[in-house]
Amino acid sequence: MIRTVKDLDIKGKRIIMRVDFNVPMKEGAVQDETRITAAIPTIDYILSQGVQSLTLMSHLGDPSKDTKKAKEKAEKDGKTFDEEKHVREKHRMAPVSEYLSKKLGKTVVFGGEDGCFGKKSLIDSQPSGTIVMLENTRFHKEETSKDSSERDVLARELASYGDIFVNDAFGTAHRDHASTASIAKFVPVSVAGFLMAKEVNYLEPIVMNPEKPLVAIIGGAKVSSKIAVLESLLKNASALIIGGGMAYTFLKAQGYGVGKSLIENDQLDTAKSILKAAERTGTQILLPVDHLGAETFDAQAEAHAIDTVAIPDSYMAMDVGPKTLESYEKVILGAKTVAWNGPVGVFEFPNFAKGTKAVAELVAKATKAGAITVVGGGDSVAAVNMFGLASQMSHVSTGGGASLELLEGKKLPGIEVCRKERT
Repeated sequence: MIRTVKDLDIKGKRIIMRVDFNVPMKEGAVQDETRITAAIPTIDYILSQGVQSLTLMSHLGDPSKDTKKAKEKAEKDGKTFDEEKHVREKHRMAPVSEYLSKKLGKTVVFGGEDGCFGKKSLIDSQPSGTIVMLENTRFHKEETSKDSSERDVLARELASYGDIFVNDAFGTAHRDHASTASIAKFVPVSVAGFLMAKEVNYLEPIVMNPEKPLVAIIGGAKVSSKIAVLESLLKNASALIIGGGMAYTFLKAQGYGVGKSLIENDQLDTAKSILKAAERTGTQILLPVDHLGAETFDAQAEAHAIDTVAIPDSYMAMDVGPKTLESYEKVILGAKTVAWNGPVGVFEFPNFAKGTKAVAELVAKATKAGAITVVGGGDSVAAVNMFGLASQMSHVSTGGGASLELLEGKKLPGIEVCRKERT
């Protein structure tokens, strides 16, 4: 368990809070408010306690890398690149600050485009209960520096803006950055916000002590990105459903023909070792036994039913077939805990979305039957949202990389600082 802001008396205190407002932007306008909305319960609670001030900080994209890519693309296309306009429309926090103000129905003071340094007098001069939003933390190289002494320069400055650090940015909890972890060295106490606590309270038990039987559904394109989570979940899972592109590396490792399907030849030995480990732990591995295939990777490609495990040379697998979904149904509906990370097909293409939609429906059905169901990872979260089933899951994680690393059993810097007081 981690401590939350509710465990403290914060009346009259200055709060410095890390949020994850890394939202999609277009022409200076917020395109998706999900992450902003997710932070509001913590913000509302803090304001209700009569604090002196609440200062919010977040990153918004990666300004230097993104700007460099955009400039290179513009030059390649023979177009004029307006760097200042690009940064203003994609990486400045001012539009996010305005958006939050409308959502809250309260004034949010923007700290200014000159960055995050030197804002103490601005913050401390505001009336009691004022919300201040700082500029994008990633405009400062110190934020992401691998040198802890460099990170500490920004962390110490940010810490001077608050008496208590509240971390509610689960999406960046796996990052050891100035505003997510280093800051905790310079404030008397650090605690989690409600979103962070909810994420940890749902995800950690899956690795530590899940209600069994646990069924894990792991999909996505590559085995290489999911090795650690597969190995971690083997310890407690009664069944492991492996879908998506990564399934075909496993099928090839078993000796089946996979046609033109996506595979990682350098991960065949890894797949074999995971299959052997599952035998030792008694974990049932479910791989596709039939498929929907296509001759080309295209949204308009015709779907061909492949009724065998082996895939003909002229096809690539794009989705799972009905027999595979039948095998999924038995284990998912028998679970007490379901962890889902990654789609089982190319759900972005309507012709190949049936499998992932069916899995989403099964997980929703399991939730209704009393199972604890947790969905993490960008694509699987996108899928349950696309199918309108997110509200029928126990928990849908806001952090792709963070949720994956937590399921791997790793200690995340942004979470660990919320477990102990500075001595």
